[in-house]
Amino acid sequence: MAEKSAGTIAEVFTAFLKLGLTSFGGPIAHLGYFRTEFVERRKWLSESSYADIVALCQFLPGPASSQVGFTLGILRGNGLLGGLAAWLAFTMPSAIILFAFALGATTLTGPVSEGILHGLKLVAVAVVAQAIWGMAQSLTPDRERAAIALAAVVITVFVGGSFGQIGAIVLGAMAGLWLCRGDGPAPTGHLNFSVSHRLGVAALVLFALLFLVTPLVTARTGSQALALFDAFYRSGALVFGGGHVVLPLLQAEVVTPGWVSNADFLAGYGMAQAVPGPLFTFAAYLGAVTGPAPNGLAGAVIALVALSLPGLLLVYGMLPFWDALRLRPTAQAAMRGTNAAVVGILGAALYNPVWTSAVLSPRDFAVALAGFLLLTIWKLPPWIVVVLLAMTGAILRLI
Repeated sequence: MAEKSAGTIAEVFTAFLKLGLTSFGGPIAHLGYFRTEFVERRKWLSESSYADIVALCQFLPGPASSQVGFTLGILRGNGLLGGLAAWLAFTMPSAIILFAFALGATTLTGPVSEGILHGLKLVAVAVVAQAIWGMAQSLTPDRERAAIALAAVVITVFVGGSFGQIGAIVLGAMAGLWLCRGDGPAPTGHLNFSVSHRLGVAALVLFALLFLVTPLVTARTGSQALALFDAFYRSGALVFGGGHVVLPLLQAEVVTPGWVSNADFLAGYGMAQAVPGPLFTFAAYLGAVTGPAPNGLAGAVIALVALSLPGLLLVYGMLPFWDALRLRPTAQAAMRGTNAAVVGILGAALYNPVWTSAVLSPRDFAVALAGFLLLTIWKLPPWIVVVLLAMTGAILRLI
């Protein structure tokens, strides 16, 4: 049973601020940082309780590491305020850095600055390729799930946009129900939160209302602020598999309508690899550089909150029901199919927009390949690879 360790909001905020400033390496690394800090060092909860929380957050759409942090904040802070304190502290450092980068990126001119920005695009190639490599090994270990991933690539390529990605996820879940039953061990342990069923249902209803009603109100009013909120909220609601999967969804929402140029999109995504904390803070950059107002600080806040809100509402809403649902074989099979489809969606995104916009010459290919090997073979931290490839990009522009 999950422990209910009483703590203070200030304690939660301070603990997660430390992690927000130092947690490099992406969502899987973040989960390792959390385990070391809260299970081993602070002993806020047991190993089995932590595993149950991680299982819940991996089951749902949204940024897994932010959702785990939010849930731990609820546990330690005795409620929703504790969860919000944990989310804010973990998210704020990288969001501020990316917002500052957005303000400065638009003024960067000259060969050195252009080379740095191009190097950041090549970082995106290396990081997405690394994500596909690692996820394919764990999420498509057999012929059935490899076939689901391949089908997801085909659907995403031929349908295109967010409809193709959503279709791939839905069909992946349906294929999982058919092909992936009994393909792994059943979960163990027990998770019991004090969140009432009424509060859980309220959070799930709010999630659904925002997802269904916001597009209608946006179409009726023509409000750009609501359109921005809806684009990021819809992306956050449909992200299965972690932060990297949001790349093609956001690309369809902000690049396709011309709100953000593809060059700015990839430069910001590359920069997001260099900062600690959740990758979803990439939204703060996009909201700041988006073309129609609101942009700047207002756009950054709207985009960041909208992208994160669906995952937080879903995890809060599911806390009272997760323990029973997670033991059902159908839920386990559907998630295996969904995770395989995620690999396919990432594979399609690796080619377009990442590869086609960044790898423009044999030298670019060599740099991107070097970044991939540094991440996968030499296991260098992503921020070091970002610095190296950004410097390389600047040097190549000068020679």
